[in-house]
Amino acid sequence: MTHQVHAFEPPERFVAGTVGPPGERTFFLQARGGGRLVSVALEKVQVSLLAEKLEELLTEAQRRFGVDLPEVPALLGDNEPLDTPVDEEFRVGTLGLAFDVDTATVVIEAIAAGEAEAEVELGDEDDDEDDEDEEPDEDLDRLRVRLTPQATRQFIERARRVVNAGRPPCPLCGQPLDPAGHLCPRHNGYHR
Repeated sequence: MTHQVHAFEPPERFVAGTVGPPGERTFFLQARGGGRLVSVALEKVQVSLLAEKLEELLTEAQRRFGVDLPEVPALLGDNEPLDTPVDEEFRVGTLGLAFDVDTATVVIEAIAAGEAEAEVELGDEDDDEDDEDEEPDEDLDRLRVRLTPQATRQFIERARRVVNAGRPPCPLCGQPLDPAGHLCPRHNGYHR
């Protein structure tokens, strides 16, 4: 089966965004460049962890390689909505991060969740030994983006705003509050 690699090195725009009302939002990573627009769906926790790990990657790149990092408050953020149409290319299963020292850029790779993951978990005994050397995600679609440290910082700030723009958390249990409240485990199931 052929797989598709959507490479944007660098993109004109790379953002995290959502579609839908709070509580029913679908999260997307969207890259635009060269007349192409690619949107991939992922979970809220993946967006949050991506922002966190990108921040750690930039800090480590600065410590180890002396990369100049822009100041966070000086950046002007991208607050525009996702570009339309928002057509899901695939749902992200795995995210990969790397820092390219030669070009001083951050590489983000979003790999589709696929049937190969299920096959690896099942452990088929019919597989040839040659198949053991292959990576399970080798035949899956992927989105690859290369960003400067400044563009990475802008992505991090927007991703954090998008994640925090949802339903407010319950002060007792941390679960999201619906407009009608929720059944708080800390109140023994009483509505809060």
